[in-house]
Amino acid sequence: MLAYLIKRLLQGALVLFLVTFFTFTVMYFMPGDPARTMVGQARVTEEQLDLIREKWHLNDGFFERYWSWISNLATGDLGISIMRPGQPISGMIGNAAWYTLQLTTLSMLISLLIAIPVGVLAATKRNSFLDYASTLGSTLGVAIPNYWIGIMAIVFFSVKLGWLPPYGADSWRAYILPVLVLSIEEMAAVMRLIRGTTIEVLGQDYVKTAQAKGLRRNTILSRHVFRNAMLPVITLIGYRMAFILSGTIVIETVFSWPGLGQLFFDAITNKDLQVVQAIVLLLTCIVVLMNIVTDMMYAVIDPRVRVR
Repeated sequence: MLAYLIKRLLQGALVLFLVTFFTFTVMYFMPGDPARTMVGQARVTEEQLDLIREKWHLNDGFFERYWSWISNLATGDLGISIMRPGQPISGMIGNAAWYTLQLTTLSMLISLLIAIPVGVLAATKRNSFLDYASTLGSTLGVAIPNYWIGIMAIVFFSVKLGWLPPYGADSWRAYILPVLVLSIEEMAAVMRLIRGTTIEVLGQDYVKTAQAKGLRRNTILSRHVFRNAMLPVITLIGYRMAFILSGTIVIETVFSWPGLGQLFFDAITNKDLQVVQAIVLLLTCIVVLMNIVTDMMYAVIDPRVRVR
């Protein structure tokens, strides 16, 4: 197990390098001048722009800038933001990550608390009203884009009814719409998978044997069905948790949520290369770690994995 963990960590380090190098390359060759973006509509001379470029090392070559970023990263220095001069990037990301973590954690908890029991019940009561309703709901949740649901939620609950704020994170009421909208897609994906895997496990011979021995229905579900049905769900949860942390750009933009997604969008718009690099590095680390944690959870739930 230790050798496997070391191997996965080395693979993750390679992935981090490739992703950051590719992102740096794309941002470096993007059209536009960060110096002109910084000054905005102010009237400045070309000499003043040259001084700005020199101060922020914008005239340095590709490999020189990349090596400088890697060297600073090794010391824990993420640099200073171009779009918000004077602000350290580590502080910006830390503040934005806290808002994104709150949003994604609440969304995932709500989706799991609803999707897992409903999916199991739908599988045990096939062709019932609950089964048809959950299947229809999960299909719609996966098919309808979450940004459209977000816009419609703002129009209905904020503009028409005036119940909830349409943007920001100033109060607990501002959390309701983005959390619910973000949890709909996650809920739908988990519900579909848990229903399918539970139906598959219910048809296995060891479940039929347990039924023939006269074990209670709840005992069969908890000891024999649920744990085996959860194996592919754990993979999905690990993947979706990594995705939900890195895929909130649209939702955070729709609701003007001050998280990593909104910061990432602003950094790309202003061509703030160091902020983009730092966010990409953080999100890639999350994806790699979540994949490793998912593999380790397999060994906890299924003893056969530990044997192999």
